Amino acid sequence: MGIHFGNLARVRHIITYSLSPFEQRAFPNVFSDALPNVWRRFSSQVFKVVPPFVAGYLLYSWGTQEFERLKRKNPADYEHDQ
Repeated sequence: MGIHFGNLARVRHIITYSLSPFEQRAFPNVFSDALPNVWRRFSSQVFKVVPPFVAGYLLYSWGTQEFERLKRKNPADYEHDQ
């Protein structure tokens, strides 16, 4: 009644290579290669990324402080009220 699952198609002239999961190393050279590479990439990009975020934070904090200041009523307008 047809071809069984797993033998669905006969593919010719295609070569596939695979490595057994028992032969793979999950995290090779993590501490000797990866961490220094992360530090190198971080230190090369930090001066391109951080200044816009700092400027945005300063602008946002100034804007919220200014908004709170402008929301307050002027006490000089109510000096002569009883």
